[in-house]
Amino acid sequence: MRSLKGKNVDKVPVCSVTQTGTVELMEMTGAKWPQAHYDPEKMATLAIAGHEIAGLEAVRYPFDCTAIAQSLGCKIMEGSIDTQPSIVDWACKNKDDVKEMNIPENFLGSERISTILDATDIVKERVGEDVPVIAGMIGPAAIAFSLAGENYLKWMITDPDVVKELLEIGTEVCTEYSNALFDHGVDAVCIPDSEGSPDLIPPPLFESLILPQHRKLTGKTKGMMILHMCGDATDILEPMATSGFDGISIEEKVNARYAKQVIGKRACLIGNISPVATLLAKSPENVKQEAKMCIEDRVDILAPGCGIAPHTPLTNLNALVEARDEYYLEKGIL
Repeated sequence: MRSLKGKNVDKVPVCSVTQTGTVELMEMTGAKWPQAHYDPEKMATLAIAGHEIAGLEAVRYPFDCTAIAQSLGCKIMEGSIDTQPSIVDWACKNKDDVKEMNIPENFLGSERISTILDATDIVKERVGEDVPVIAGMIGPAAIAFSLAGENYLKWMITDPDVVKELLEIGTEVCTEYSNALFDHGVDAVCIPDSEGSPDLIPPPLFESLILPQHRKLTGKTKGMMILHMCGDATDILEPMATSGFDGISIEEKVNARYAKQVIGKRACLIGNISPVATLLAKSPENVKQEAKMCIEDRVDILAPGCGIAPHTPLTNLNALVEARDEYYLEKGIL
């Protein structure tokens, strides 16, 4: 939390601001996907395992990105022990559907959202005040994409006002939901909003359509906010730094040293170890090597560059904290 607030720390924290569920942790705890997506007790148990067993210095949940979309009328496939739930039918197939889209009055009481709020209560009771709790939800651009599917990119060019309507719905949902999570005791909310990434849309569209929604969101929420952007976000680092988010989480495609130069002290830089090429596929020694490079490149929080792959070995997650500790010993700091 000190890192998120831009304060000095004795050593760089190590956590994941993106999903933390792995098959190995599921087997060890008995809290397995897909049940852990829909049961607050199992969700809390698996989330806490990322801290207590894997050693990550925060608890992060949920483990998928479909809760908001399902609560707004999209149909999903529930997933399996090593695949996340996914959207199979969008709620807004045409522009008329967008005009009729309303946020349900009982949005916070919907099954998926109430499950996550209940899991928050369980996590807070079990870990107390000394372990940071991070809840995740998709952001306005991701909500717009979830509702409109393939039409999102088409309308971005042909009917930007329709996309703006969807983005405004997303911002309102994120604001209400984030503040409910803060009321339940979370320390930070992470907003993955990669449908605004330069990998999908040109940077000028990010600045004209999505950045204003991010500023509106951060202006109305009452706690620490983190923006996670998949893909190569290099070309939008500057506007992201002005969005009002306390933390900016980047993927390994972005040069962390350059990102820190751009962002400076305007936000906490989080990242950016490759979750697939390194954490999933390489040895603990390789993980340590890349982790130490991230610290050398001045990340403020050492973390995976995106969600942890379900089959990531536990030894590789343990290696993250070990690498951080070794780094400071080698430098003679600790």
